[in-house]
Amino acid sequence: MTLDPIDYAVISQSLQAAAREMGVKLIRSAYSTILREARDGSAALLDRNGDVIAQAELIPMQLGPIGATIKPCLELHPVETLQEGDFFINNDPFAGGQHLQDVFIFTPIWVAGEVVGFSASVAHHLDVGGGSAGLTAEATDVIAEGLRIPPSCWNMDRDWNGGRLERLVAHNIRVPDQTIGDFNAQFAANAMGAARVRQLCEKYGVPALMETMRELQDYSERRVRAAIAKVPDGVYVGEAVLDDDGIGEEAIPIRATLTIAGESVAIDFAGSAPQVGRNINCPFSSTVSAALSAVKSVLTSADIPFNEGLKRPITVTAPYGSIVNPKPPAPVRARMLSAYRAYDAVMKALAQAVPELVPALGFNTTTVTCLAHLGENGYAVHLEPMGGGFGGSRGVDGCDGVDNGLSNCANTPVEALDAGYRFFRIHSYELAPDSFGQGAHRGGAGFYRRYEILADKVTFSMYSDHFRHPAEGFAGGSPGVLGHARILRGKEVIPIASKSATAVRKGDIVEVLLGGGGGYGRPELRNPVDVDRDVADGLLLPATAGRWYPRREAAE
Repeated sequence: MTLDPIDYAVISQSLQAAAREMGVKLIRSAYSTILREARDGSAALLDRNGDVIAQAELIPMQLGPIGATIKPCLELHPVETLQEGDFFINNDPFAGGQHLQDVFIFTPIWVAGEVVGFSASVAHHLDVGGGSAGLTAEATDVIAEGLRIPPSCWNMDRDWNGGRLERLVAHNIRVPDQTIGDFNAQFAANAMGAARVRQLCEKYGVPALMETMRELQDYSERRVRAAIAKVPDGVYVGEAVLDDDGIGEEAIPIRATLTIAGESVAIDFAGSAPQVGRNINCPFSSTVSAALSAVKSVLTSADIPFNEGLKRPITVTAPYGSIVNPKPPAPVRARMLSAYRAYDAVMKALAQAVPELVPALGFNTTTVTCLAHLGENGYAVHLEPMGGGFGGSRGVDGCDGVDNGLSNCANTPVEALDAGYRFFRIHSYELAPDSFGQGAHRGGAGFYRRYEILADKVTFSMYSDHFRHPAEGFAGGSPGVLGHARILRGKEVIPIASKSATAVRKGDIVEVLLGGGGGYGRPELRNPVDVDRDVADGLLLPATAGRWYPRREAAE
């Protein structure tokens, strides 16, 4: 059909708005702090083939490969076999999923007895079973990490709302009220998206909707190809390293080779380390998402919709059995760590092709902390993702104390934790002075998060990185400060490894420092006014300012 341009504009923007509304519904309906406050979840609309059309502005990592997550479901249960009330579910890292805590739910959208697309949501669930509450830091396989749900089709009337799937999930997790509540938030978000699509079909017709979905993908493809065509053809190589695998101390390299030819980009992770025995392995779907996010953020503008069309000019490959494409049953819970190093490797390769567009590296580590306590009324589990400082860029300083680009979570408010938990409290939460890389444009500052333990028999688990290798500066900028974790027990200071679990006592203070981003450009080129502002704000100590910025002294 020939689609009216005005109808196309209205329908396409309505689809984008519907996806964003789904994201709002998901967050506002959630029970757990990790979804309700940290906003660790996402939503999207897909066409009947399982291709992404529009997505909420939430977590890039979860949404980049969501089309690959539904495809195994469609292979087992084609659209023609579905009945009203059916839905797909998948959290299998080796069948299009990411890690077990991110559970994807896909709901068919029915119009006049026909499936016209799918509404989709994903949430990071507080607990999905496994060897330890919330986070099994020492898991040696994916089985120990929780309940693994393969690509499968269920029915709302038969299998949820007290049905067999809900009972199965509830019996295998430690905090069923919160987890089942978050599942219901996903169903609510999906229902919202489906309702909005049906309204568009009622007003404009199914053929117009289908044509808009196709054109929206084609539009993104055209825009991305045009952006890639401006980059010089060539082969560019970047490499980043993880501190360790959680067992030894040897750095683990991840290498990306970018081949830019005309309007296409090929990204190959050959040369990356083999998969390891702990949970930092990155499922291939997460590796694809990290690579796509790096290319889009550097080469394209923010107004290009992130849908299936955006992916067409970009191919990603990785050796099977490597840390960025592991074989089952590798543990993958902390896959964000290696995903970020894949992202960094791509960014460093792009910096060779278009140096003026690539910022210095940020702390770029999703640090997850977990506090768990088994009391008289059952388990209480707190799970929190945190970021650090962004890298400085050619034009601006890095952002202070925020999550990084792939995960994009919010910092959990202290008030929400005080209201929700009795076995710990936030002792202090503050930006860390002198934690960023210096430069003409400094990196973003990191921050401290300190937990005071209020009960005995509490377990603290975490995974993080950049405890040994800092975020790199670019163009003469210095690196950011390393992160650390430790227990303050009276006068005793007990270090905590970046990927570990430990028992803590009543009265302990658990301190976590999230490091800063790298600086961009030579420090002597920084405006003295900006240096004075950082000193006045307490982010830069006077002694540090005098060491790095001689122009400030001259200006005085």
